[in-house]
Parts: sequence; structure tokens; C-alpha cells
Amino acid sequence: MSSIINILLAILVISVVIIFHEFGHFLLAKANGIEVVEFSLGMGPRILSKKIGKTRYSWKLFPLGGSCQMLGEDEGSDEPGSFNSKNVWQRISVVLAGPVFNFILAFGLAAIIIGYLGIDTPYVGEVDEQVAAQTDLQPGDIIKKYNGHSISMGRELSLYEQLDGIENETITLVVERDGKEIELSYEPVQAAQYYIGITYSVDPNTETPMTLSGVTRDGAAEKAGLAEGDVITAVGEQKITSGKQFSEYMDAHPLDGGEVTLTYERDGKEKTVTLTPKFSESYSLGFAYNVNGREKQSALGVVKYSALELKYWIKATVKSLGYMLQGKASSEDIGGPVRVVSEMSDVVEESYSTDGALFAALNLINWAILLSANLGVMNLLPIPALDGGRLLFFIIEVIRGKKMDPNKEGFIHFVGFVLLMILMVFIFFNDIRNLIH
Repeated sequence: MSSIINILLAILVISVVIIFHEFGHFLLAKANGIEVVEFSLGMGPRILSKKIGKTRYSWKLFPLGGSCQMLGEDEGSDEPGSFNSKNVWQRISVVLAGPVFNFILAFGLAAIIIGYLGIDTPYVGEVDEQVAAQTDLQPGDIIKKYNGHSISMGRELSLYEQLDGIENETITLVVERDGKEIELSYEPVQAAQYYIGITYSVDPNTETPMTLSGVTRDGAAEKAGLAEGDVITAVGEQKITSGKQFSEYMDAHPLDGGEVTLTYERDGKEKTVTLTPKFSESYSLGFAYNVNGREKQSALGVVKYSALELKYWIKATVKSLGYMLQGKASSEDIGGPVRVVSEMSDVVEESYSTDGALFAALNLINWAILLSANLGVMNLLPIPALDGGRLLFFIIEVIRGKKMDPNKEGFIHFVGFVLLMILMVFIFFNDIRNLIH
């Protein structure tokens, strides 16, 4: 598939997610007798536009956006048929409908993925000797709880592991074995060793080139200039043809703090760098678990796990926000529409070339689930100009028993909108900078 088609497909997915959000506002506005002035996909000048009844339907130049403009929504007008002429519960239902429709869309799309592929049951794989000595954890056990958190799929455990980290504190698990639940506790495995700071895939069945899937921030590899997508072709004098071969070489030649020479290929050119591994102390769960293998479900299972899939993506969004607010994320971790389109088009290209059109489509659907849940959560944040900001004013209105001053409320939303636009400009240029990098 061409890059242009991939990019257009990515934009289409984002547009569907946004238009579904606005459609929620639209339907509830119509149901409550509110006049919709304009319903549009995109932002900026109109490309196509048609007025049907009292509503203008528009397609605008910049596709990454949309709106449902209601009569008197921002002016504070309470003329008949306007947004502000309705009671507070009607206005709440209209504003809340956008995020709710995003969650409905995510649930429906999750049902497609789970119905076709199934779910990643959190089976325990290989258990570290240290953990096996402390507890009765066995391969094949199903993780039900981790440190008090319910676990329904492997990705949930991975989310806690990545964003919360593993501390030097007792780990508690509840596992299911032969239909019975067993509670276990043990001390995490300490790993004190030298690291190059790269991640890559190891497929024991194929000899695919060793392509870096990630580079640790401020790690030895990043400082030496290595980046995601580079292909390692040699370590020292040893030629490398696959991740498996590299892993076997490193097992036979463990890092001891001495310099390591890596040869890699980027854009058809080969380069050689010498780096000094970093020493680090860290902790791990001490067992492998399933995050990729999927098991198909019954019809009721599809419904159940579609809801749990939605819950997972909402939780992932909330925890990621917390991660950012704690200052753990860098500007490289923050992405906007440009980065999303770029990454989606890359995923489509890779999945289409390796697995065909069906899996490319499934990957697009998975992205749509992520984006829809993300948009729903982000819009519920109590920030002026967002749906959550409006809901906050309505809640205050319910408590006070009267409306806020429409001029003051409008000014606050305007300031919020300006700040959001400034943030969007920053994110846009940050995306461009990261893409160039």
C-alpha cells in the first residue's frame, strides 16, 4: 500500500472518531428540541456545505476536527430553541452525549476485535527461580489480581508494570488454577546489571533482521545516536542477522561495563558506534505472562470482554495522564494528530505487508478504539472549553440553584479555548520536530 493511502486511512479513522463524538451532541440536541446551526467535519474554511432545514452540514478544509454548533450556545442567548433555553439536565445530557458516544463506539469496535481474535488471557509463562523458591506460582496460572488491582487481560498487567513500575515492595497476586483462586506473595526479583538500552523482538522461528523497536531515553544507545528502526548488523566482529542471534551472543558475552561496538544500518547506510553500557538496579515481576496470544470467546464473553476492553483503554488514558502530571514523561512522549497519523500509517503499512489487508484493517480498528476512548476521557476533564468544563459549570448551577453569569462563563470558556489552541500549536510543532528527529 502506498504511503498516501495509509495516511488517508489514518485520517479517515480519526475523522470517524471525531464525527461520532459530535453526532452524540447532535442527536441529543435534536432530541431536546435545540436548534443545531451547523454540523461539520473538520475545521477552517468550508469545502462542501448544504443547508437542510435549519441546520447547515459542512465538510471543512482541515479534517482533524469537527463541531456541532447549537443556537445560542456561546452567546448566552435563551431564545426559544437555543441551548441555554433548556433546563440544566437537558443541557447536561447534550454535553455528556459526546464522550458517551465515544465510549459506545469504542465498545462496538472492541466487540469486532474480540469477536474475531479473542482476548489476551493473562497466563503465567516462565517463572524465575527466585520467585519459584518463594512461592507456588506455576506456568499456566491465570493472573486474577495484582497488588489489589483486578486483571482481566495481559495488557492490564503490562500497563501497571510499565506506568507504575516495580518497586522493592512485596508483590501480591491472586491466581486461578484448576478453577480455584490462590493468593500468593513474594519479593520482586532484583536485577543489577549493565544495559545498552535497546528493545527488539526475538522470534525463535524466523531469521528476520534485528530491527530496534525502541531505545531507552538517556540510555547508552540513545547517547551513541541509535534510534528506533535502526537494524543492528554486527556487535564487535560478530555479524548479526536476527534478534535471536544477538540475544544468544549477549548471553554468551554478558556486559561488564566495557565498551561495546555496534554496527547498524539506517536508510541504506551502515554506521559503527562505540558505547559504554550503563549500570542500573531495577526490579521485575519475576515471571513472563501472555500479552500477545489471543483466545476466542463465546457471544456473552465478547460482550463481557468488550466492556473490559473499554475499561482498559479508559484506565490507560487516565494512568498516562497521571504519568505526565507527575513529570515522568518527556516532550518525546507527547503526541498529537500529526504523530498519530504517522504512527497509524506505519502500522498499516507493516501489518499489510506481513499479514495482509484483514490484519491491517484490524489494526486500524484497534487504533480507533484507543482514540475514541482517549477522546471520551479527555473531553470529560474539567477544563474550560471542553465538555468536562461545561459540565463543571452545570454541576455548580445544580448546587446553586441558578445559572452562572453567561458573560463570565463565556469568557472563561474563551480563555480556555485560547490556551487549548496554544497547546495544540505546541503539540503540532513537537510532532514535526519528533518526526524529523
